Amino acid sequence: MKYNSKSETDRWLHQAEEDIKSAQIVSETGLHHWACFMCQQSSEKALTAFLYAHNVEEVWGHSLADLCEDAINFDTSFEMIKSVAILLDKYYYVTRYPSHLPGGISSNVFSQNESVKAIEISTEVLNFVRGRLNSSN
Repeated sequence: MKYNSKSETDRWLHQAEEDIKSAQIVSETGLHHWACFMCQQSSEKALTAFLYAHNVEEVWGHSLADLCEDAINFDTSFEMIKSVAILLDKYYYVTRYPSHLPGGISSNVFSQNESVKAIEISTEVLNFVRGRLNSSN
């Protein structure tokens, strides 16, 4: 099967958009830890979409800091969004695994304020990636 970067870009960007919608819904239901995780996921997928748009055939890792570093190789303006995106990296593990919260669980730790802030950050990352994709077309 021939690799199609446009198709992969579209698929990953669409999933990023769906993940941010999911984050908004679960935040409204009080599942703030899950909303924070979905924000990290949305941003990860948006950055992956950008890399696929630049013909990177295999994108590895979950760290937004690392994915931004990879994106900087194609567009130095990703240095600006990196400082914002990395705020979501902490949600990759701590929102899902009790071992990352000694003596507690994530559903008891994350608040509405935190999930709302994560949604704002993830939306900013998603909009930034959309803008960079549009400017490269």
